Amino acid sequence: MSDQPKIHQQSLKIPKSILITAKLLEVTSSKLAMKFAAKLFTSPVKYKLPKREIEMDKNSLQQNVTISSIEKEIVVYSYGKSDKKVLLVHGWSGRGTQLVKIADEMLKLGYTTISFDAPAHGKSPGKTSNMTEFIASILELEKNFGPFEFAIGHSLGGMSILNSIKRGLKVKKAVIIGSGDIVEDIMDDFVEKLGMNIAISKKMKASFEKKIGETMDSFSAYVAAKEVSIPVLVLHDKDDEDVPVKAAYHINENLKESELVITEGLGHRKILGDAKVIKKITDFLK
Repeated sequence: MSDQPKIHQQSLKIPKSILITAKLLEVTSSKLAMKFAAKLFTSPVKYKLPKREIEMDKNSLQQNVTISSIEKEIVVYSYGKSDKKVLLVHGWSGRGTQLVKIADEMLKLGYTTISFDAPAHGKSPGKTSNMTEFIASILELEKNFGPFEFAIGHSLGGMSILNSIKRGLKVKKAVIIGSGDIVEDIMDDFVEKLGMNIAISKKMKASFEKKIGETMDSFSAYVAAKEVSIPVLVLHDKDDEDVPVKAAYHINENLKESELVITEGLGHRKILGDAKVIKKITDFLK
């Protein structure tokens, strides 16, 4: 298992053609190589809707919402009919229906769930996205659909929730599942997977920082955690190959009030549908 956090797309086998292109560009021009890596890093994969998510997709009220701060449109899912609401946030290359098992349990407890396809994910238009757009979407949804009692996020969604709380999202409790941690480590790992020199990651980081006017590290989960005062449940699987479990320990160390639960044998995605995990979440929120 790698020592560095990864994100969803990095667990996939990278096509040989992309690896060859990456190597050729690196030899030709470091600037072109950086742009190529950055484009791949910000381009999620859209997957076919799995059977287990069809019911939630069918029974949700769906609408397109414009996120004015980033001038992008997302698809929002309202699932259930209660005035009490829970926000669900998927991870990289995920969808608004990905946390369906958790959503079904929230309905049983008398909540409506609000979830969304982040920009360029699921049914939302576009080809590229990044964490700042996840955060912008969350904060806009709070204005349009909130207030939310709780927020639950998976992978990049967990990182985005902590960062949104840091930026003003108001919830009573939060749950993060398989969350990544240090942004620079995530980028370094991605570039290494492409077979490129780590120097390309440094150039990519500098380019992103110039665009957003903030350091990449300011978006790391452990940094946001320091400014979160509500109770947070940190769930992570020991056998997660996408995001090493050390991320959970590090985030947990920096939270003021938290509970850390480490599972085994579920990996990065099966954890979302595990009955014991879902019971742990409901017990924590009760």
